[in-house]
Amino acid sequence: MTQYRVQEAAAIRIDEIFRYTRDRWGEAQADAYIEGMFETFDGIAAGMAASRPVPAEFGVTGYVSRYRSHFIYWKNLHDGAIGIVTVLHERMHQSDRFMDDGEL
Repeated sequence: MTQYRVQEAAAIRIDEIFRYTRDRWGEAQADAYIEGMFETFDGIAAGMAASRPVPAEFGVTGYVSRYRSHFIYWKNLHDGAIGIVTVLHERMHQSDRFMDDGEL
């Protein structure tokens, strides 16, 4: 199975998501949400998660998948692994936030 690596910007977002969910709905819910997100990463790496190319207006090469209320941006790395680039909530303005997190 293809491996994946969570890049720095994505790790920061995941931590923020965990803290927000924990503070709002409790630690058990936060654990379950993040666990589900990592299962989605596994699905992306296995080619089992629905994905689409990042829109051309971003000017980058990569893909986007959805997990509940979040969009997972990822790319194929040179060594064959998947790079999880960032994770954004559906209410975030994606073009501004995506470009702030770095390029695919």
